[in-house]
Amino acid sequence: MNVHAAALAQTYQFDEQTSAFAGDVIGNLSQFPKRLSPKYFYDAAGSELFEQITVLPEYYPTRTELGILRGHGDEIAAIIPKGAALVEFGAGATTKVRLLLERCDFSAYVPVDISGDFLSAQAGALRKDFPDLGVYPVAADFTAPFALPAEIEGMPTVGFFPGSTLGNFEPDEARAFLRSARDILGNGAQMIIGVDLEKNERVLYDAYNDAAGVTAKFNLNVLVRINRELGGNFDVSAFMHRSVYNRERHRIEMHLISKKAQSVRILGRNFSFRPGESIHTESSYKYSLDRFTALAGESGWSVRESWTDRDRMFSVHALVASD
Repeated sequence: MNVHAAALAQTYQFDEQTSAFAGDVIGNLSQFPKRLSPKYFYDAAGSELFEQITVLPEYYPTRTELGILRGHGDEIAAIIPKGAALVEFGAGATTKVRLLLERCDFSAYVPVDISGDFLSAQAGALRKDFPDLGVYPVAADFTAPFALPAEIEGMPTVGFFPGSTLGNFEPDEARAFLRSARDILGNGAQMIIGVDLEKNERVLYDAYNDAAGVTAKFNLNVLVRINRELGGNFDVSAFMHRSVYNRERHRIEMHLISKKAQSVRILGRNFSFRPGESIHTESSYKYSLDRFTALAGESGWSVRESWTDRDRMFSVHALVASD
């Protein structure tokens, strides 16, 4: 826990997770330009909204990645050690991981996610459907070091990081995450990872500005969470969702835009907003295959296999920890 978070925990009697949330919110809204970490999208309401996003007609990543996992499942299974433990970083809905569990001979599954309630519900469903599989959920921030369960000690380890979540990290953060995952999984580990590819800008724009407005609700929900958990007084109706493509940086950016001059109070701190001022809530980097291969190599991994859909919209990679 950082010093600021520790002070908030003592002052407001927060638990460690809420204190970290508070410290990040206060620190990030004190910057210019203001920002919020996308990892805080995923409370129970945010997780449910994201699942709604994944089935929208404009949102191609989920159905395209599922198609790759289905179409190349036997090839993936052929390179996974029998009896391995599958460690999913940022576990959400179990649709994708079920494809691996059905094709591969895993002895254990370790879902890791910051949303403990959502995690427990999903783990319970998997135990029912895969009674011979050891399921050991870990409630943790998967971007930071955490300990693997003692129950999987001695098993080969395979990381799973689907959904193009890697693109939410700045390039240096992506390298740090991949290095951390390699350290957590250990020598000889493998990893299956989904990476979104560069493509037509209109396709990207539509995917993050859906006609039904679900992505807007998902983005705005982080303000609802701040109000509920940290006693903030955001007028959510005074902010609007905006997603734009930053061509120079190869990324979609999500913002919350203040509709007017206003002041918001959180934990005794006031934050002023000008009309049109932005809170940058998420970046989603898009990679070429060459750029991702280079990133993996810089982070202690070698790309063993890569698969894409026919239109090269999305990619799935099998990584091996480098010696």
